[in-house]
Amino acid sequence: MFKKLKDKLDSFKEAISSTIDRKAADVGVEEAPKNDKKGKKKAGVVKRAKTLIVERELILDEGDLEGPLWDLEMALLESDVALPVAESIIDAVKRELVGVHKKIRSDTSDIVETALRNALISVMSKEMFDLDDFIANATKPVTIVFTGVNGTGKTTTIAKIASRLKAAGYSVVIASGDTFRAGATEQMEKHAERIGVKLIKHQHGGDPAAVVYDAVQHAKAQHRDVVLADTAGRMHTNVNLMDQLEKICRVTPPDLVIFVDEAVAGNDAVERAREFNAIVPVGGSILTKVDMDSKGGAAISIAHITGKPILFLGTGQKYEDFMKFDAGWYVDQLFE
Repeated sequence: MFKKLKDKLDSFKEAISSTIDRKAADVGVEEAPKNDKKGKKKAGVVKRAKTLIVERELILDEGDLEGPLWDLEMALLESDVALPVAESIIDAVKRELVGVHKKIRSDTSDIVETALRNALISVMSKEMFDLDDFIANATKPVTIVFTGVNGTGKTTTIAKIASRLKAAGYSVVIASGDTFRAGATEQMEKHAERIGVKLIKHQHGGDPAAVVYDAVQHAKAQHRDVVLADTAGRMHTNVNLMDQLEKICRVTPPDLVIFVDEAVAGNDAVERAREFNAIVPVGGSILTKVDMDSKGGAAISIAHITGKPILFLGTGQKYEDFMKFDAGWYVDQLFE
């Protein structure tokens, strides 16, 4: 998992560590504190003298990082990290490393890894949101609409959440709002029977807004806790289906809209998240097929692009192959 991005982060750590080691080997002092050709400030001569000779430390300046940071930015882009997100990571790493004091002969890799970890976690930790707390404290029934494109595991994800909620003691109703795709209702029906939850469905080609409305009315009448509404998988470029999604949310305003996509889609998933969020603002995202992702860039980007958190990660086909998203855990996988 994430092998390509792991390798690129390791290369960056090695490049910065080599830079620090080269500086540590030369404890000389520059003649005067000047700006370099690009106007970047360098540490003053007095400060360098004190740190290099008296305290046996060295200081990194922006010029030391220019080459490795450029390589890191290219590596992030190649790993499906969106450009504005890559730039944010680079800025955060630069803020942590420029001017850093490092004891000569001490381990340099720890300094670099800490900077990278902090930068990655900062862009992935948008508006921390706990779905369990949200459902526990919300007025019942809680209505959650799931959206995304076909083939990304949306139906299985809804089943996983239904199974998880039932295990936690909640009563669940599923609305089979995907009346567009042949076999969608039958697929959801099998999951509902297996889990043991109520399914509300209409005929193929019916109005999905009516399905969701009926599911919510049923939940109110039967005092059910949560309604999970499936919707037709749609490309963000399909105007008719996007209008349909907007209608569903207008007829029965949901408490939460969750965007589902697959981690292996990379930048495509990031762009789709941006487009869906523009039509019906999402409250969070779920990434599937994380166990198959060799790059890791989608999870780093989506939270930053939408301004909303990633809630869960799908790591397989079984109902239990589902985990709460934790930015710290995710970054640990990149450095293990």
